[in-house]
Amino acid sequence: MHTLILKLGATGDVVRTTPLLKHLAGEVSWVTAAKNVPLLTGLTPTLRCVAWEERTRFCDRDYDLVINLEDSLDVAQFLSALKFKQLFGAYAVKDGLSYTEDARGWFDLSLISRFGKAKADQLKLANRRTYQDIIFAGLGLRFRGEPYLLPPPAVGDLTGDVAIAPKSGHVWPMKNWAYYGELKAELEAHGLTVNVLPERPSLVQHLGDVKNHRCLVSGDSLPMHMALGAGTRCVTLFTCTGPWEIHPYGIQRQITSPLLAEFFFQRGLDERAIQAITVPEVLAAVLAQLR
Repeated sequence: MHTLILKLGATGDVVRTTPLLKHLAGEVSWVTAAKNVPLLTGLTPTLRCVAWEERTRFCDRDYDLVINLEDSLDVAQFLSALKFKQLFGAYAVKDGLSYTEDARGWFDLSLISRFGKAKADQLKLANRRTYQDIIFAGLGLRFRGEPYLLPPPAVGDLTGDVAIAPKSGHVWPMKNWAYYGELKAELEAHGLTVNVLPERPSLVQHLGDVKNHRCLVSGDSLPMHMALGAGTRCVTLFTCTGPWEIHPYGIQRQITSPLLAEFFFQRGLDERAIQAITVPEVLAAVLAQLR
């Protein structure tokens, strides 16, 4: 069995796709973004991984299954360079992109949904299935809480009780909760060591920072996925994306904004969205996780 996975980013989405590796027999090839290669290399003895820029290296065999989880035209067009028996996911058509029937559980909620973006966002807001459950089911599998696969974290000296990851990137400014500074002060008043996670040159260093703390506080972002994979308890704030796609693995406390429906999947910035969750609510959740 030869399987090819096309999942480039975002990195958190790559991480939450790794449980599939426990179920794919034979050799698995994975094309991803260059920065993600260190996270995937060596995860299993039968996995090989290359960056998107080196994708033609994986035109070296016939695949039994190609899993394309990207919704971009350039990735879909790469399929024409491959030989395979079965496709799961997105592919190019004359007027853009479509997707296989068995992948509709996920792509009906996506930017390339056959229903259009407005309806897709409504379906996504109403969805109560995790990402893994949806993808596994489409592939004829059953998700049973299989954990993420991650490489050994880099050894670092940034340690403490609570790690805070206040930024979720420029794409989703409404994921950046307004009160991380106030939360840090409150936690330190309880005698806790609190660190704001710095930027690191490698993702395995970032993973090490997360693992070196007892609890992570963040939005729906890569550090959250690293905490879930590293076994670090976490408190996650959902201000404009839903918590239901995230499997909590028994270690996550999810706090959902009371204004989630109003700002769901919006990529602009509204101060009300980032202020809707209160400091006392988050503080109580963090203290409960530490206990």
